[in-house]
Amino acid sequence: MFLRASALLCGVLTMLACVSAASAQSGIASVYAYKGGITANGERVAPHKLTAAHRTLPFGSRVRVTNRRNGRSIVVRINDRGPFIKGRVIDLTPAGARALGFSGLAPVTLQVTDG
Repeated sequence: MFLRASALLCGVLTMLACVSAASAQSGIASVYAYKGGITANGERVAPHKLTAAHRTLPFGSRVRVTNRRNGRSIVVRINDRGPFIKGRVIDLTPAGARALGFSGLAPVTLQVTDG
């Protein structure tokens, strides 16, 4: 019982911290996709879809990612964990990076959305 309550409390606190921290987060986006791999939530990696990895946001969260260099923005769904390199805030699939007009790395702003 104690473990279940602790896990629930930890999940709620993590969600609250994630939403407030990521509601206006800026940093570097990178491109990733391991074709045939499995994401942290159990889905197959799909380089052609608009999905992304974030360290703490709950799976299924929708995030507007804006490329600060050219102003382009897209909405992606969080389905994986990462990036694990200092300064990077999100890993995008190749489709997401193309839609934002970059390959490799780009300065971005993240905004959690309702849909």
